[in-house]
Amino acid sequence: MDQAGVSPNDGAHLPFGPERGEALRVLLVEDDDADALLVADLLELAGVRAELRRARSVAEALGLLAGAPVDCLLLDLGLPDAVGLGALERVLARMEELPAPPAVVVLTGDTAVDAGTKAMASGADDYLVKGEVDGDRLARALRYAALRRRSAAQQLALYRSEVRAAETMRLERALLPEAVVRDDRISLRVGYLPGGSGLLGGDFFDAVERPDGTLLIVVGDVAGHGPDEAALGAAMRTAWRTLVLSGTAPDDILPLLERVLLPERHGPEIFVTLCQVVIAADRASMEVYLAGHLPPLLVTTPAGGLVCTELTAAGRGRALGIPAPGHWSPHHVDLTDPWTVVLYTDGLVESKVTVDDDGATRQADAHGRLPRLGTEGLRAVVERELATSEHDVVPRVLRRVRKLHGGPLADDAALLLAGWTGAGAGPGERTSTLADSTEWGRA
Repeated sequence: MDQAGVSPNDGAHLPFGPERGEALRVLLVEDDDADALLVADLLELAGVRAELRRARSVAEALGLLAGAPVDCLLLDLGLPDAVGLGALERVLARMEELPAPPAVVVLTGDTAVDAGTKAMASGADDYLVKGEVDGDRLARALRYAALRRRSAAQQLALYRSEVRAAETMRLERALLPEAVVRDDRISLRVGYLPGGSGLLGGDFFDAVERPDGTLLIVVGDVAGHGPDEAALGAAMRTAWRTLVLSGTAPDDILPLLERVLLPERHGPEIFVTLCQVVIAADRASMEVYLAGHLPPLLVTTPAGGLVCTELTAAGRGRALGIPAPGHWSPHHVDLTDPWTVVLYTDGLVESKVTVDDDGATRQADAHGRLPRLGTEGLRAVVERELATSEHDVVPRVLRRVRKLHGGPLADDAALLLAGWTGAGAGPGERTSTLADSTEWGRA
């Protein structure tokens, strides 16, 4: 045996090691040369294809573990710098820092019945008694310890993935609140469609009716994607609802929201676009506030026909969080029964159109660019779906946009339709769509 350790042997493939057909990577921590040579011989006799490395102390083993991955650590409990369970405890403490901790099999010269049991209770995966080990027993202990450790790591990764998914779902649902609207003649249909990246975005919306009957609606979009932006979106929605419920004047809500945003955002580059609509108690007019956001669509039925138009962007101010002068002025809109106002985020209008209505593939231009759906395209989709049926219009619009795009959208998208059919009409439809199901994932 040389000073560097034991060379890899050329025995048979390990039948069920870390990966079928790959060598089992073993780090032997043993200061006795004769015992180290015996381990190498036993593995070779058992037909185990192993990459065997050797350390003569716990300190040397910890250095080797930090430098190269190991499937199984074969640890002697009698070493120059650690004796007994102290050696095991030092190794296990450092292994917690490794991205993929190896299995640990203890070698002990103590033949007492409880010696190995104590080692396993302290965190070892298995133990072997020197002088009672043959090749098959050694090979089996290493194989199964490595497999058990790998299985435990997979179970832990699965559990963490499930926890993250549950946390993500709770955060997404925070962006899909229960509206505080008492007037049952108001229809309110909302939907949230995560982008194809699988990351959360900061799109949010809400609707609140005040005691005097005034209805306030908001749709907003935090710049960026991920949990930070999603959390900020949920915070902005909560702040908006709090301001509305506290009776804050509509003209003061956006400036106060910006005061909330500035200390809450994680960087000066983060901004929020927002559309706030204030509908009068008699449902005959509304005020539209735009903070760097796209103006809403208005659906009316003049002379019995359905028409969807984009409202003017007059009075649009800067996005919240942009360090520039400016304020937000409302744009007055008169309403005639029946009406539906459509608020949305730019994830819908910025989607690409990869197929035509008949399913034919769209060709890119000379620069390799595909056309965007745009506000006009979204207007046409909304008009078409509403003309077909009022029922489940939000999921049908979202599906239609995804179909035209050819798959999941690149950006998150929020859509809110608030409607009024008249004082003598029956209850309006209330729906909420979070497009997170397996069916949506295949769409």
